[in-house]
Amino acid sequence: MTAPARILVVDDEQKARSALADILEDEGYETALAKDGIEALDALERFDPDVVLTDLKMPRMDGLELLRRSTPTERHATFVVMTAFGSIDTAVEAIKLGAEHYLIKPLKIDALLSIVERALARTKLSREAARLRAALEDRAGFDDIVGDHPSMQRLLKRLAQAAPSRATVLIAGESGTGKELVASAIHHRSPRREKPFVRLNCAALAESLLESELFGHEKGAFTGAMQTRRGRFEQADGGTLFLDEVSEIPLATQVKLLRFLQERELERVGGNETISVDVRVVAATNKDLRQEIEAGRFREDLYYRLDVVRLEIPPLRARKTDIPALAAHFLARFGEENGREVEGFTDEAMGQLLRYPWPGNVRELENAVERAVVMSEGPRIGAAELPHGSPAVEGELRSMFPGLTLAELERIAIEETLAAFDGSTARAAEALGVSQRTIQYRIKQWQAETDAEEE
Repeated sequence: MTAPARILVVDDEQKARSALADILEDEGYETALAKDGIEALDALERFDPDVVLTDLKMPRMDGLELLRRSTPTERHATFVVMTAFGSIDTAVEAIKLGAEHYLIKPLKIDALLSIVERALARTKLSREAARLRAALEDRAGFDDIVGDHPSMQRLLKRLAQAAPSRATVLIAGESGTGKELVASAIHHRSPRREKPFVRLNCAALAESLLESELFGHEKGAFTGAMQTRRGRFEQADGGTLFLDEVSEIPLATQVKLLRFLQERELERVGGNETISVDVRVVAATNKDLRQEIEAGRFREDLYYRLDVVRLEIPPLRARKTDIPALAAHFLARFGEENGREVEGFTDEAMGQLLRYPWPGNVRELENAVERAVVMSEGPRIGAAELPHGSPAVEGELRSMFPGLTLAELERIAIEETLAAFDGSTARAAEALGVSQRTIQYRIKQWQAETDAEEE
């Protein structure tokens, strides 16, 4: 049975408000009474009415002040004002303050009930809109995070708890697990969602450029600095800065990052002005930072500043029950992007997806499904259209390992991964769990060796 609509009647005349209550209760409404705006404010919170019928002229707090004190962000009740004076100016002022309708005393019952029905319809729309907004906010940033495995549900729960805070977050996980996706979800579920979300891959820049990219530089600070430039921290003011592969930041720059996290202040390269910015830092790493500390490559004090809240993303091989849902998610997305109508996977193909260990994690699965969608010829993806995982391929790779040196295996791994990611050194580096500089150095080394052999 549907609960009756709730109506709050506010009038300083006891007989008038009682008579109104009787009329409304005869129509099946639930009522509450208040003699002025002060009592009405308390009733708004306690009774949570759908409609407020309030007189304008009352002692202590009148109807206009009640409207001012009861903002739309604090309630979803629809206000209807009543006045015996018929003042157009007063009615207009009430409408400006948020009243939906007004009635002239003495009230006509038919007009009263008609306006109450319209007010209730307005309240229903307002409450439904608020419910949908809350549902969207609750889901914000989660649309692309697919996973029903208990480890993923624990991650999403911790994410939801951490996101509204100001705390620095450290996201740990292997390459390709979706660390940037989690960082984006943190930002979009936080009070900073309307401000910038700025990304920086710390391994993608040379050491000489990283400090300038983070903190900015003044004109003439170094050769090529033709003008003053704001760094990523200033660009993210009020929002969130995502530092991916934070383990790759050089020790000298780590000192400046630590200072910012402690004091929320920075100086541009080549400058003396101290700049204060309000930025939340979310960092990510695919390395064990404790091992990096022991090796002397990462500052322990910076580690503790970053590791206020830790989110661990499980590798795909540890949550294989999520593979069918992830594969379907990517299939739908790439099918739409490429204008291909692909219904799903054959049983053999899905079995292959489930058997394969996915060393490149979700990113490798995403890449495999995209390629399969593009190359598919029938309504369903078959095993032959998947680039990895067939027993023949696995057997062929295993037969290659005996007698190969580590250097040869490294070259095979890098070259095959580059081919899988269309030559992108950044994506290949993430998939292999190394820095982009490592891959770029190896490519130059191999090219130099080839050139030497040709000479």
